[in-house]
Amino acid sequence: MQADVLRFLDTLGLGPVDLIGHSMGGIVAYLVAEDHPQRVSRLVLEDVPVPRPRKPSTPARPDGVLTFDWEMVLAVRRQIDQPDPTWLERLGQITAETLVLAGGPHSHVPQDGVAELARRIPGGQVVTIPVGHLIHHAAPEAFTEAVSAFLEENFRPTAKRERGHRL
Repeated sequence: MQADVLRFLDTLGLGPVDLIGHSMGGIVAYLVAEDHPQRVSRLVLEDVPVPRPRKPSTPARPDGVLTFDWEMVLAVRRQIDQPDPTWLERLGQITAETLVLAGGPHSHVPQDGVAELARRIPGGQVVTIPVGHLIHHAAPEAFTEAVSAFLEENFRPTAKRERGHRL
């Protein structure tokens, strides 16, 4: 998925971007920021787990019509349960200004891990919006307010760095 994001940026001819990722998309976003720091100006990670091994389990498919690709969940399960140890080690090398949004006690993502993720990224900030894992859906106004404030506060164009594109 990281390669897909990079190809997308290349196809659109985008320079440094502001990258926002939710859950597994947040993992992809921090991997892009780790491996290609010149491509990410600012990073927003919404209820993203810290990359630590966890006890493997077989997820149960939710009932009803899904708004996501269930087969993809199964395909990446091993990487989520047993992430590459370098993912954790390299969080400290992220240079993008980073906001980590936590969903609070109603989220299935362990919140101590979300806080640790923010601590491991230099200058990482954490904001808790206690509505669960789908912050952008459950509290769109609070989500937009937090992200907008972060992006506006941290906009500092310089001669060396172009204005980041929001993606």
